[in-house]
Amino acid sequence: MEHVDIDALDNHPRVADVQKHLTDPLALADMALNYYELEPGESFSGGLHTHMNQEEVFYVVEGTATFDTKEGSHEVGANEVIRFAPGEYQEGKNESDGRVRALAFGAPQEAGETRTALPCSECGADYHTAEVTADGVTLTCPDCGNVVEM
Repeated sequence: MEHVDIDALDNHPRVADVQKHLTDPLALADMALNYYELEPGESFSGGLHTHMNQEEVFYVVEGTATFDTKEGSHEVGANEVIRFAPGEYQEGKNESDGRVRALAFGAPQEAGETRTALPCSECGADYHTAEVTADGVTLTCPDCGNVVEM
């Protein structure tokens, strides 16, 4: 058994005010788990994206999150859950005036290739692959190799 106090964990903000990684502290083997607190205007990820090998589930603990997909927007309120299949594009954000608190579950733990819905300005490819590091996000066109750093 593993037990973790979320408030005691280090904060790893990238695009959200609060992002706490629970995967390692809980010694999770088959899934990824993150805790988020979003101020108005913040996003879980920073852009429309998909994981090619991982389904994602978001449980909203408090507030209302808006998830944009290629098909439209979906509001998810407190005590509601939304699931995205591998390959399904989404971006979750806080478009409300209040704070959003949520848990994000990913399975399997390794997301595989992550793609953004950003077309390539050089060759017109439909997407870029994304690599997230401590320094930021690097997007690479799979067709021509064009690199965009964010």
